[in-house]
Amino acid sequence: MSEDIKDMMTEIGRRARVAAKTLAFAPAPAKEQALLAAADACWSRRDEIIAANVKDMAFGRDKGLSPAMMDRLMLDEDRIKGMCDGLRAVASQNDPVGEVLAEWDQPSGLQIRRVRTPLGVIGVIYESRPNVTADAGALCLKAGNAVILRGGSESFHSAGLIHECLQDGLRAAGLPEDAIQRVPTRDRAAVSEMLTMTDYVDVIVPRGGKGLVGLVQREARVPVFAHLEGIVHVFLDKDADPEKAARVVMNAKTRRTGICGAAECLLVHRDAVQLGQSILDDLMAAGVEVHAGEGLIGTIAATDADWGKEFLDSIIAAKIVDDVDGAIEHINKHSSSHTDAILTENDEAASKFFTQLDSAILMRNASTQFADGGEFGMGAEIGIATGKMHARGPVGAAQLTSFKYLVEGDGTTRA
Repeated sequence: MSEDIKDMMTEIGRRARVAAKTLAFAPAPAKEQALLAAADACWSRRDEIIAANVKDMAFGRDKGLSPAMMDRLMLDEDRIKGMCDGLRAVASQNDPVGEVLAEWDQPSGLQIRRVRTPLGVIGVIYESRPNVTADAGALCLKAGNAVILRGGSESFHSAGLIHECLQDGLRAAGLPEDAIQRVPTRDRAAVSEMLTMTDYVDVIVPRGGKGLVGLVQREARVPVFAHLEGIVHVFLDKDADPEKAARVVMNAKTRRTGICGAAECLLVHRDAVQLGQSILDDLMAAGVEVHAGEGLIGTIAATDADWGKEFLDSIIAAKIVDDVDGAIEHINKHSSSHTDAILTENDEAASKFFTQLDSAILMRNASTQFADGGEFGMGAEIGIATGKMHARGPVGAAQLTSFKYLVEGDGTTRA
């Protein structure tokens, strides 16, 4: 690693740590003002952002990105509006910092409160999707954290413009510009350096493909919130409503194929094969390649390699299982603990599915494309965490906090 990269990252980390000290007690109205001003800046500069995105799209094509990845990279006016709406939604939420999580009195005379407090400095490493710049910046700021953003090489120009808009918001609110910093290089050495910056970075959040997340989890010396893959299953139960099921599966697979909440495997109850085949026929008519297991007709025959695979494309695997227990067994074997869904009108089957599976998100009769912090009312998300420590599922502002205990006495001493 060049000394220039190391020195640059050290300076970014140092400035972030200083900014975090100020943000930890920044008033809620100032953070709200910063996010609203950032949203206004993004919207007023939307033509500039789209022009920058054209450069990124050309870079992505030259790099040979798949259609699904190009879709993740693309920004148009509607997506910029969605990004601005997300900034405003986060701005309008209750400030999590200082929220009392629990309080109680002890017989000793102590009064104890557990309250939310910022994590400090968060490093976010992401690929392709330039709107993550806004989501991550907004959520970290709302939770009183400084953030270091390292976007993918593909979104370099778009992310740069969005970052400028976030800094416009910070200036408008009188908050330190170093609260939201962006690594200004495509050099991958900056990522390696960030992963070891234990003196400056409190948490790393990787958001991208299996290669990126695996690298971060292997090499990071800083704690990580992450999910490795979105291997998302949908189980079609024998008691599914046919119309609901057809609508949900089509949306879960085809709305956007390159996101982590896209369905990758349809499990079909043995007594629902006719309905399952009809749904697969509809998917194939919509251009989806179906890798079909025994007893189902698809584009091609499924192989063992199709179970537990994240396609991130217009491809879905399909398999017949005996019952809800068979579905649970398959999911436990192949799931990435991200999101899994059951389609059924049977409360008992749904209860068993919810109880015996431990994915971060479990759904009933709803598209897995709702596995998103914005759709959970969080305004946006910084990612989906599938681990079991601290944050799990969509990581919003509240999940980007820790807590501390505030203990008060009245000259109280311990016997």
